[in-house]
Amino acid sequence: MPPLLIDYPSIDPILIEIGPFAIRWYALAYIVGLLIGWRYCLWLASKPPLALARELFDDFLIWAIIAVLLGGRLGYVLFYKPAHFLANPVEIPMLWQGGMSFHGGMIGVILALWLFSIRRRVPFFTLMDVVAVAGPIGLLLGRLANFINGELYGRPSDVPWAMVFPQGGPEPRHPSQLYEAALEGLLLFLVLHVVARHTNARLRYGLISGLFLIGYGLSRFAVEFVREPDSHLGYLFGFATMGQLLSVPMILLGIWLALRAKPAQPSWS
Repeated sequence: MPPLLIDYPSIDPILIEIGPFAIRWYALAYIVGLLIGWRYCLWLASKPPLALARELFDDFLIWAIIAVLLGGRLGYVLFYKPAHFLANPVEIPMLWQGGMSFHGGMIGVILALWLFSIRRRVPFFTLMDVVAVAGPIGLLLGRLANFINGELYGRPSDVPWAMVFPQGGPEPRHPSQLYEAALEGLLLFLVLHVVARHTNARLRYGLISGLFLIGYGLSRFAVEFVREPDSHLGYLFGFATMGQLLSVPMILLGIWLALRAKPAQPSWS
């Protein structure tokens, strides 16, 4: 008896198209994710036990946009297709052709936060811990956009909710984009939100950032078992995907940050 399949809801990746101008769901996910994340940071930063000036996050928004775009693109170039882009460097800035890496975008945001904290003379983790809670908002929207685009789908499966993706051939597959949206997006956000609002974690500098790294790393590592590996990379060392290899140092760094987080009182106004 064939498995019961759920029809893949074919949605046009282009939301609005007027002549040569087009707005894609993927681009909209980035824009809306950054704006909602910024508003959430403003709200969380105003709450006890540690209130921060609104201007800090207003000013950092532009830094975050640049960091996400540059870091995400360069991460994809370096982690996933270095040989291709070395031979075709003119394609590196062609963001409209696709190709972004979350790990690269995260590194970009961390570097931007570090430079911004030095410039504004604010301890790094007071900002990072707030931004870390908002991070899953962008992840949730980004994974939903991946689903709409029919990309980054899962491996062949006979689970009742398997879907046939237009770009994935005739075999039903795991909707791994939705797994990631649920785990590294919705669930991780709820966990970090509760920790940030109902414990003294924001006074344990680096704890929330560590929990984010652990939560994302574990979620990504687990879903990679049912996500189709990148066709140009396949399995590395015969068993692991690039996503899993990049997630391991995130998990280890997150554990280190969480263990070293010490209660402290702010020394600035």
